[in-house]
Amino acid sequence: MSHASPKTVAVSTEPGALAYYLLEFETPDAIRSAARRVNEAGWTRWDTHTPYPIHGLDATMGVRPTVLPVIVFVCGCLGALTGLALQWWANASDPANFKFIPTFLQGYHFLISGKPYFSLPANIPVIFELTILFSAFGAVFGMLGLNFLPDLYNALFNSRRFARVTDDRFFISLDARDPRFDERKTREFAETLGAAVVEDVRHSPWTAPPQWMVHVGVVASIVALVPLALIARSWTAKSPLPRFHIVQDMDNQERYKAQMENPIFADGRATRLPAEGTVAIGELYEDTHYWYGLVDGKPAETMPERVELNEALMERGRKLFDINCSACHGYDGAAYGAIRVRADAIGNVLAVRSFYERSVMEKSVGHLFNTITNGFQTMPAYGHRVSTEDRWAIVAYVRALQRSRSASVDDLTTEERARLR
Repeated sequence: MSHASPKTVAVSTEPGALAYYLLEFETPDAIRSAARRVNEAGWTRWDTHTPYPIHGLDATMGVRPTVLPVIVFVCGCLGALTGLALQWWANASDPANFKFIPTFLQGYHFLISGKPYFSLPANIPVIFELTILFSAFGAVFGMLGLNFLPDLYNALFNSRRFARVTDDRFFISLDARDPRFDERKTREFAETLGAAVVEDVRHSPWTAPPQWMVHVGVVASIVALVPLALIARSWTAKSPLPRFHIVQDMDNQERYKAQMENPIFADGRATRLPAEGTVAIGELYEDTHYWYGLVDGKPAETMPERVELNEALMERGRKLFDINCSACHGYDGAAYGAIRVRADAIGNVLAVRSFYERSVMEKSVGHLFNTITNGFQTMPAYGHRVSTEDRWAIVAYVRALQRSRSASVDDLTTEERARLR
């Protein structure tokens, strides 16, 4: 329309009542000249219709700048504030201060590793996403609202000539709801604008929808209630069956399991045998001393030959010990790590062995290696997360810790003994 908020007068919309004068033009210059005269005449409810954009036509019509950017900006700000508030509520709000709110609406008040309950940088991604989401909603629905869409009926579509507006004709529509509209005077004014044709566009008579459409609508409305009824039933009823997942991607993955039929291969089997005449390389693990810590089926008393004891290995063992073992055993191996201290503080019993107990110091290196690999009592297995070489490095470091508590003068060099005197 020519203005964002045009004035309107009440006119008849009864079947056959005049709705528009539709002016047809054959060239862009003709419609541009006519649009200038209509705007100068003070019309507010009128519009131009062209098959493609015409440069300068908006200015000629006196179209005001749209308020859509303001709507988008406001929606973006609301989205940012919503994202900020939701994250603060979920992570930082203390339920003890909001006891009047239902439990399922309260925040979690999570304390994670001593971090602050709320930190703005960590919340920026969600704030950004909601800013974009709300801005998109504002742009789409704002555009629809400003254009009074969806418009399920417009009398202009009763004109056969108007169908060429998307092809090769240009039109101006003068709305009967405009305060300046007078059927006789407006017709005379329209005929002075140089239009090839001036057509009266009238409201079409109302016709009842076909009976079959009514029946389909009733049936569709009833069927649409079925999913809601099933959801309500599953919400309130009890069932011995597990929950049904609508998206079955994780429950039923598109892959072949062992012993399943597989049409890809000639024998129809999913499980494949090793290629005939080949030998696997790198997974034979013949050196049981190195791979399993066993010698003749018993825990090894010495380190494997392929493990070179040097300062680099000990430093590697110390780092891995600090990462994987110190939480329970402590950095010194005395069984007072952070988890053990916490367990004692809350009254829980945690069976953590000190490396300096006689029974532990008497264990062979193979036994220590097996314990690290497969776990023991409450200690989990680390064989799947720590490589074989690194497990031996940890064993070497544990032996060094034990030796440090039971060192004797014989372990010192002559120069070191001299300094002690």
